[in-house]
Amino acid sequence: MKIIDKTKQFTLQVWHTWYVKYLIVCIIGVLIVGFFDENSVLAHMQNKQRIRELKAEIEHYEDLNDANKKRIKQLETDPKAMEKIARERYFMKSDDEDIFVLSDDEKPTNPIVPMQ
Repeated sequence: MKIIDKTKQFTLQVWHTWYVKYLIVCIIGVLIVGFFDENSVLAHMQNKQRIRELKAEIEHYEDLNDANKKRIKQLETDPKAMEKIARERYFMKSDDEDIFVLSDDEKPTNPIVPMQ
């Protein structure tokens, strides 16, 4: 019983010092604001990661935009570039040409036999 009484007495003596109460309140406040609040450290790190991802995406689209602007400028100035696109994408041809389209598609291994 002496140990319990001495421990109780020591705890009360420590509790009644003025700085312990302020220290406990400050620690609890820092924990709440730092980890449990919507503006916590974790949320801050997630927001920074999202900003990095969005900046990378912006850079990608800016590069794509620059490439498209160059292609448009090339199409406006060079008639051979327009002819090249017409041939490659839309399979257009001159009157004296034939077009052969080669496909990489594989034939099915089990052809469906029609029922008679």
